[in-house]
Amino acid sequence: MSGKIMAINAGSSSLKFQLFSMLNGQTGLREERVLCQGLIERIGMDDAVFNLRAGDVKWRETLPIADCRQGAEHLLRALIEHNIIDSLDEISGVGHRVAHGGEAFADSVLITPEVLDKIEQLGVLAPLHNPVNALGIRVFQHALPDASAVAVFDTAFHQTLSQTAYLYPLPWRYYQELGIRRYGFHGTSHKYVSAVCAERMGRPLAELRIISCHLGNGSSLCAIGNGRSVNTSMGFTPQAGIMMGTRSGDIDPSILPFIQQTEGKSAAEINHLINNQSGLLGVSGISHDYRDVEQAASGGDTRAQVALELFAERIRAVIGSYIVQLGGIDALIFTGGIGENARNARQQICRDLAFLGIELDEDKNLKNQFFIQKDKGPVQIAIVNTNEELMIARDVMRVAQPLPVQPALAIQ
Repeated sequence: MSGKIMAINAGSSSLKFQLFSMLNGQTGLREERVLCQGLIERIGMDDAVFNLRAGDVKWRETLPIADCRQGAEHLLRALIEHNIIDSLDEISGVGHRVAHGGEAFADSVLITPEVLDKIEQLGVLAPLHNPVNALGIRVFQHALPDASAVAVFDTAFHQTLSQTAYLYPLPWRYYQELGIRRYGFHGTSHKYVSAVCAERMGRPLAELRIISCHLGNGSSLCAIGNGRSVNTSMGFTPQAGIMMGTRSGDIDPSILPFIQQTEGKSAAEINHLINNQSGLLGVSGISHDYRDVEQAASGGDTRAQVALELFAERIRAVIGSYIVQLGGIDALIFTGGIGENARNARQQICRDLAFLGIELDEDKNLKNQFFIQKDKGPVQIAIVNTNEELMIARDVMRVAQPLPVQPALAIQ
């Protein structure tokens, strides 16, 4: 492989991408250097927005982009026009983020016609994501027919869950016939940040008990023991688990038919309610954005204050249960937009947890240092910037053509 790898995250109206140089052409060693990154938004509209950044140079343009295929073609032309690459032949691999791998995929895989068919079949479990992911795969296979294509599944990391962790206490046939079980998501992020944290701790990942908190508009926690996912807060869908930006997370399931009957809502309206109108937005009445809610709370808005407290308490409860399940904890990781940037959120979550060995150093927390625990604290508390695109590119290199070279230090 030439070592230039594209990481693709295709959405229904967006296309996020990064292009990496994964190998140094002179030494043959891994370098993991970002050549460019960007986002195409509002695909399907006459005023779609194309953003591209290479180093300190940024390009932005508004233009009609009818569909994913036109978006991909425009992106690939821009790489050449802006001298990021000389030829499309330089791109030897494309990694595609795929939302759902079900029980079929426990690792990233080289995409064959059979794999692509299975991804589309799994659209029954992720109807808003897998069909779009499959379309993105087909588009880039057409545009880059000689590049290796690899699928990287959000659910794959969690395929190590035990039956007691992934089964729901429903009649067995719903698991056996419909595949209803806990799948978990954000697996690529949890896998990446746990590896980075272990490296910075100078300890083998296989010896550590880690709780990873991926906190953003969508949020999930993951208990990681010996480098394997032991439990995770998202479930059959990304709706489950802790409170999020617009998602309710776990609630008494009997609430839903009660609202449905009382207000005459359809099943689709109930689904919209718990996915798009709840969480921080629903409780605060202000916004799904943690920063907006935090600003309102600091100004005295009581509902905003309650929303932030509820968010933190739901997370604290899961952390406690995962410590029990892991038999202790060596590291607590904060990642995602909120985890990496919201100092107050981290402070609220770690409050009064010294009896568990979790002691936050306020000064380190305010400075956003990598490790923010008190000196000699028994549990490491880390802020790790997630990089799912880099993890995708690494998996392309690993799956498409394993290389007998020593990796250089990972880029943060």
